[in-house]
Amino acid sequence: MKKFEEVITEIVHEKDSVYKKKALYDMINAMNSIEESENDLKSFKKYLEKEIRDEKSPLFNAVNGVQYSYNLDLQIYTENVDGNIIRSDMEQIIIDLMMKYVGVDMSSMSSLSSMGSMTGGSSMSMGGTLWQELLPGNDGALVNDLLHEQYDVIYGSWPNDYDEVVLVVDSNNELDDIVLYSLGLITEEEMEKLAQAAVDGNTILENEERKWSFEEICDMEFKTILNAHCYRYDEATGTYIDLRENETSLRYLYDNAMSLKVTGIIRPNEDAETAMLSGKICYTKDLTKYVVEQSKDIDIIKEQLANPNVDVITGLPFNSSTGSLTDTEKEEIFRNYLSELSVKEKAAVFVKIACIPEDEFVSQQLEATLGSMTREDMENMMLQGFSGQVNISEEEIRAYLSAMSDEEIKSYFSQMIVEQIKAQYAAQVMKQLAGMGVEEMAAALDMASPNYTKEQCAKYYDEVMIFSESTYEENLLEMGYVDLESPYSINIYASSFENKDLIVEAIDDYNKDVEELKQIKYTDYLGIMMSSITTIINAITYVLIAFVAISLVVSSIMIGVITLISVQERTKEIGILRAIGASKKNVSSMFNAETMIVGFASGVLGVVVTYLLCIPINIILHTLTGINNLSAVLPVPAAIILVAISVGLTLISGIIPSRSAAKKDPVVALRTE
Repeated sequence: MKKFEEVITEIVHEKDSVYKKKALYDMINAMNSIEESENDLKSFKKYLEKEIRDEKSPLFNAVNGVQYSYNLDLQIYTENVDGNIIRSDMEQIIIDLMMKYVGVDMSSMSSLSSMGSMTGGSSMSMGGTLWQELLPGNDGALVNDLLHEQYDVIYGSWPNDYDEVVLVVDSNNELDDIVLYSLGLITEEEMEKLAQAAVDGNTILENEERKWSFEEICDMEFKTILNAHCYRYDEATGTYIDLRENETSLRYLYDNAMSLKVTGIIRPNEDAETAMLSGKICYTKDLTKYVVEQSKDIDIIKEQLANPNVDVITGLPFNSSTGSLTDTEKEEIFRNYLSELSVKEKAAVFVKIACIPEDEFVSQQLEATLGSMTREDMENMMLQGFSGQVNISEEEIRAYLSAMSDEEIKSYFSQMIVEQIKAQYAAQVMKQLAGMGVEEMAAALDMASPNYTKEQCAKYYDEVMIFSESTYEENLLEMGYVDLESPYSINIYASSFENKDLIVEAIDDYNKDVEELKQIKYTDYLGIMMSSITTIINAITYVLIAFVAISLVVSSIMIGVITLISVQERTKEIGILRAIGASKKNVSSMFNAETMIVGFASGVLGVVVTYLLCIPINIILHTLTGINNLSAVLPVPAAIILVAISVGLTLISGIIPSRSAAKKDPVVALRTE
């Protein structure tokens, strides 16, 4: 990984004019540093596996499962009920249907929406997932215990090998029609009927119940074609052809592909609050491993690895130039390109080079043309050129040209003349070369190329060479070549909500021990969701606390007022108590005891009412949300604290009235009626 350093300098200037702001510069710098800012998942994978196996590590019990995803596009096909070989890919089927019946090309849209996908295998970003890898266990098991808890096997068994898969149905044992078509269970005619009805806005009344027995489902056959097997070398062209583009060749690939067996059908458990699988056909990590390992020994991958500068599929070089190649590097690439061309290709390159005029020749011709021309002459010639290309009246064109300065007229006119000079030169060269054969032109190129200067080679690199539309990395992915030690993404599943924080802390600790460019940047999806929920709950809690606080203040004042009134009404009783020997403290304690009894009784009553109200509230919650674990409860310690708060508040509210009662003069109190 390259080392990338960026120095950010804030430019301070006056605000008396309009200044340039670096936008393209920053964008290009960001693009050039993408490679350096990517996560080093290869190193992190080793660290993670080591920590999970270490019983002393906090991750040993905190991690319930880890899933490594690779940028691998599994080629899984099946033979549908029509007898046609189709790729079992729901995304591609939806794209084809939208293109055929709606006229919308969704291929680019789906590519954009699936970028950064965190699932492995052939995933789909719209409309759900068809094929999905099962979460493996930490102990090497193909299926994690979490899946055993969330799903019931209604027929057959879980997969135990790389070539075994399971079908996932919903709680009603149903599958969508698009999924059934992708699995080859319904005809193309039925899908076309549904799609056409949707486009026309018609309603289809389908009363017939369609169903398939468990045995029929498990008799389905799917086949995995290795990506690299899809290409065959064509000796005539020296390139590889894609066998999937021909039905006969596709049938050959299908008949010789590895079979996948449906070993069971699973359904979400009724007691499971959530179900983690979004796919309809699920395979194990061993299938991914098998496909990757088998692909390494295929010839096309070996050849591509041996030729990183050439697209072995098309035979064209990769365009590795991003504006940073020097003339020397361009010369080397161009000469290597010439050495690998066939006789026919060399002849074509010779013609292209011969049709390129020297810069000095173009300059001389341009000066000769401009030397004796006035602005009026230039405008007249430009008027003729515009008239043949633009659907605008002559008056508008003249007005447009007259508004230009002399420099602008000369610049635009010079560009037009240069193109004409190059076209005329190329036409003359083609006439001269008309009598030469392919072998002669190829031989002429072989004789001339050793004498090309570095500058000429750089020029021909830009103007003559034809580059592959793909890249070296894209080709390897298309062929199914991935490094199992370098995953595309890593999904970590916590064993509990509390242990999620331990995983975050472990990643932060890992980042402290590595250099900045190798630090892991992760997304805590649950943390993001819970952060938003926590913010909302806290806001609601603060509002409720404010209301409760106001209520408590008002209640305390009312208790104090009532106690004070009670003191006023019982003035003679206070005088009698004082007359028979009661002290001020005894009188004060009597009223404090009364207020505490009132507080205790009200607190207990409130707790009892709360427990009784929890019963209907929980019934309503479970009915509306369907989440049985979501319940309103009042813990016993909290209930005791609430009663204590009630007693304390009433005691505080009665302190002033009790002191007022204790201070009354016994003589005055006895005279009170």
